[in-house]
Parts: sequence; structure tokens; C-alpha cells
Amino acid sequence: MWYVGLDWADTHHDVEVLDEAGKRVGARRFVHSQEGLSQLEAFLLSIAESADQLACIVETNHGLLISFLLEAGFPVYPVNPKMANQLRKVAGAKTDRIDAHLLAKLGRLDLADLRRLEPDSASVAELKTLTRDQDALIQMQTRLVNQLTACLKEYYPVALQLFAKVQQRSTLLFLQAYPTPQAVASASLEELTATLRASRHPNPTAVASKIFAEVHRPHLVAPEVVVRAKSRLMLSLLKQLLVVITEIKSYDEAIHPLFLSHDDYEVWSSLPGAGKRLAPRLLAEWGEDRSRYADAVSVQALAGTAPVPFESGNYAKAHKRFACLKPLRNHLHQFAWQSTQQEAWAACYYQRKRIVGKTHSMAVRALANVWVRIIFRMWLNKTCYHSETFETAQRVHAKQAA
Repeated sequence: MWYVGLDWADTHHDVEVLDEAGKRVGARRFVHSQEGLSQLEAFLLSIAESADQLACIVETNHGLLISFLLEAGFPVYPVNPKMANQLRKVAGAKTDRIDAHLLAKLGRLDLADLRRLEPDSASVAELKTLTRDQDALIQMQTRLVNQLTACLKEYYPVALQLFAKVQQRSTLLFLQAYPTPQAVASASLEELTATLRASRHPNPTAVASKIFAEVHRPHLVAPEVVVRAKSRLMLSLLKQLLVVITEIKSYDEAIHPLFLSHDDYEVWSSLPGAGKRLAPRLLAEWGEDRSRYADAVSVQALAGTAPVPFESGNYAKAHKRFACLKPLRNHLHQFAWQSTQQEAWAACYYQRKRIVGKTHSMAVRALANVWVRIIFRMWLNKTCYHSETFETAQRVHAKQAA
């Protein structure tokens, strides 16, 4: 067995190969191009008779380099960058060559503890990419909404009182039509109604009357210079927000049919509160390979819902797990919170945690840890969630514990 440490970068990759005795067999740098990766493959195969005799250790689990290695048949073992940092000398020297050496050394020492990367199916890989990209768009929408809110507070605060949600399309189109307090105050009731109707507001007549009354009350007025400058910024933010909102919706239209076409969609759709957004994300991050996880505990560790013990002398305390798959952790936390709105036992569990002094995030994380065990059994057996089944099992467990 040979251990290959790959320190990847945007333009090149440093590679070092160690044998089982820890002796350096070869080290080279390859350009990140089709020709460079072909040279990398030839270099590795000149050392070993077959790709299976090599273990490639790298600090990422996605990208063109990983795709190339998997397609070429090389075993890939992704590791957390913090693991290599633990092997770095006290002097703290860091170069790409040193990192490649540390990764190869890490593979030689701890290969049994590393998990070989098994690629997802094409449908799950596409679903994961789509949902993660949509999450990035949603984060962009949140940033733009925060900027828009701050902008309106500076010169047009009454606009924040006119609508329940700033990010609604009807709100954005209304602000686009009336970008200043003076513009909306000079509009007639009929014009306001027509604008809301054109933006497809669900109740244009009643809302227009409320807006008309509100804008004609006394309000703080910003200087003309501020109004003129900030209205320009507001219109710029509106244009960006309208595009992002449209694209988020288009992603929903691509994700939904892909999710429905998967064999496991009924399992994930049955989760209470998962809805059209969380169910596809949980499927994408959890995966479909039933041999991927040894038990529910391994999923709890991967998702970061299980606490990490810390002991030193007489001090002992459990704390949050930081090294985890963060998208899976975030989706499980969101789902756990949503489940409290529909499942009585979940709401009671959450409240018990809050009563004993846990914060909201700690209580949600503990509830997510319980859900992982439930979901793991559902996923393994390909069965849907039923409240009655869980409550019956809960009562049986309580009797046995007593």
C-alpha cells in the first residue's frame, strides 16, 4: 500500500507518496489542467501496479480533482484540514509541499479511521448541488433584505409599516413604483389600488386604503439630499432582490420533480414539518447508500447533533460538536424546530429541555439528535414516519425502563 498526500489548489496540486515504512517514494507538483491531471495519473500508476494499491488523502470531498481521481479508480479519503494541522511542527512552518507530506503521513498512520469517499448517485449528486446552490441564493436574499431594510430606515421608514414582509414580490414592485415618501403621498387611492393589483397583491383594495391613510399621517422626513441619494440605492437593491427571488423560485421548479423521481422521496416527505424545502435537502445530505453508515450514532456524529465529552481531572462537561457536515446539521436543526409545530411529543421534549435551563439552540440540537435515530431506522427499512408507531415504541420503552 502507498499513501498519497494531495495538497490541492486552484492552479496546481502538490503530491507526495509514502510507502508503508514511511519512506518518501516520490513528490511532484502538477498543474490543474487536463494535461496536468493526466500526468498525475501516470505518475501514481508508475509507483503502484494498480489504482487500488494507493490511498489518496486530500482535504476536500468535491471538485474537479476529486471527480478525476474517482473516475480513474483511485481510492479517495477526504479529511478535515484540522487533522493535518495537528501534525504540524511547533515552528508552524507551512508550505504546499509540507501539507502534502502531512496528508500522506496522516493516511499512513490513521487510514483505518478514515472513511473512503463513495460518490453519490447522479440524481442525489444533482439534488445536493441544486439545494446547496439555492441555499446560497437564499442567503444572498437575506443579505439584500437586510440592506434594503437599513436603507429604508434612513429615509423611508413608513414603508416598513405598510407591508408584513419586505421580500414579497408585491412589496418590491410597490416600492419600485413609489421609491420615495413624497411619491407615495402624492398618489391617489385609485393609483395605489391599481399598483397593488398589477403586482398581484391578494387584497389590493383593503391594503391600498390602509396605505393611503398611513402615508398621510405625520412622519419623520429626511433631508431632500438623503432622499435622493438613498432612493437610488433602494432601487438598486430592489432590482437585485427581484432577480434573486425569481431564481430561487426557478430552483424550486428544478428540485421538486427531481426529488419526486427518487425512490426514497416518500420516506423523507413523511417527516412532519419537512415540507417541500427541507425534505429534498435531508435526502441530498443524508444520501441513499444503506451501507454508508454503521449505525445511527455515526450519523449523529457526522451531523453534529451528538455532544462531545470533555474531561480533565475532576472537570467533566459535554459541549457542541464542531467538526461535522454543516449543511446536514443545519437542515436537521431546522427540521427539528419545525417538527415541534406538528408533533406533540417533539414539542414536549423541546419544552422539557428549556425548563431545565437549555437554550433554544441546545434544545433544538438535542431534539435533532432524537430525530436522527428515528430517521435512521425509517431510512434503513424504507418505511414512512407514523406518529402512532413512534408513540407506541416510546410507551414500551418507558415500561421496560421502569
